[in-house]
Amino acid sequence: MAYLGEEIKKLGFGLMRLPQKDGVIDIEQTKQMTDLFLEAGFTYFDTAWAYAGSEDAIRQALVERYPRSRFQLATKNAAWINCRSREEAAAQFDTSLKQTGAGYFDFYLLHNLGESRTHFFDDYDMWGFVQEKKAQGLIKHVGFSFHSTPEELDELLTRHPEMEFVQLQINYADWDYPAVQSGRCYEVARKHGKPVVIMEPVKGGMLANPPESVLNILKKAEPDRSAASWAIRFAAGLEGVITVLSGMSSLEQMEDNLSSMKDFNGLTPEEQRTLDAAHREINRIPLIPCTTCNYCAKVCPNNIGISGSFTAMNYLTLYRDKAAAAHQEDWLVGGHGKKKAAECIKCGKCEQVCPQHIAIREELARAAEAL
Repeated sequence: MAYLGEEIKKLGFGLMRLPQKDGVIDIEQTKQMTDLFLEAGFTYFDTAWAYAGSEDAIRQALVERYPRSRFQLATKNAAWINCRSREEAAAQFDTSLKQTGAGYFDFYLLHNLGESRTHFFDDYDMWGFVQEKKAQGLIKHVGFSFHSTPEELDELLTRHPEMEFVQLQINYADWDYPAVQSGRCYEVARKHGKPVVIMEPVKGGMLANPPESVLNILKKAEPDRSAASWAIRFAAGLEGVITVLSGMSSLEQMEDNLSSMKDFNGLTPEEQRTLDAAHREINRIPLIPCTTCNYCAKVCPNNIGISGSFTAMNYLTLYRDKAAAAHQEDWLVGGHGKKKAAECIKCGKCEQVCPQHIAIREELARAAEAL
């Protein structure tokens, strides 16, 4: 199905996690992956100014080796990274054009809107900037990627109906997970009539190795199909989806995704039942029942990152990946100016206002030890 006048198959090549060799992007392997991707009939490539080395790599692997008509290229503007003026934010566009050598961008996104990052795009009128570049023929379609609440997404799409599409984190594990709310964000985009590009369908690789009880459900249904392929197909089966980005970092991952998606025409009823069962199983795993309402944050006298710590602990419980959990803690706690769980003074004020009646002091102590 075509969206925004573009014929795009449902798998996109996400260029954030390209293969590396000796600490730098492996251009030769990236070329091989690019060749396989195009040979299978797929055409959408997604990079960003903020992905170190990615724009330069895709120039060498794709732009310099194929006619411009063979592919769609998306990149992004992160006005919240070290920009103090509209000119500095706008300069990212020129840098992206130079680094990719693409001549124009099929899809150009304002990158990672939500929370404290959105105001930079407002302050520098990047909304107007991308429309100017579109009028000049340097952008075909404008949109934004988003990481925040469905309420904030609704407000942004109401204020900016000129945005043609939105890129959202959607996967079956996060569909109703309080810290992400994939399902509700997807429904907001549908309400506004915006087609969706899906990112993180495999949740940064975590759904390639889901909890054992979830993996058992998937393997019972299709013993030879990878867990990652189930996650990709869940996302691709949703209505109104332009494409599903997979951040592939090896030939093996590329081959697995291509084998699953080359002839994809939607989920069968049996496949949908299997994914529904996997989703229910993830929801049965006992997690800290934090809904990130952050009432606790409003009364904490020591500025502890309570909900961020709990999200990190839930990652650890679900995926047994301490590095990923620590990354969540770094971003959701330290990255938001909060203190870590170990600095809790155990005053108990948080527990008096928690609508979920969580034993917050006890759970923070557990987080401090585990993380």
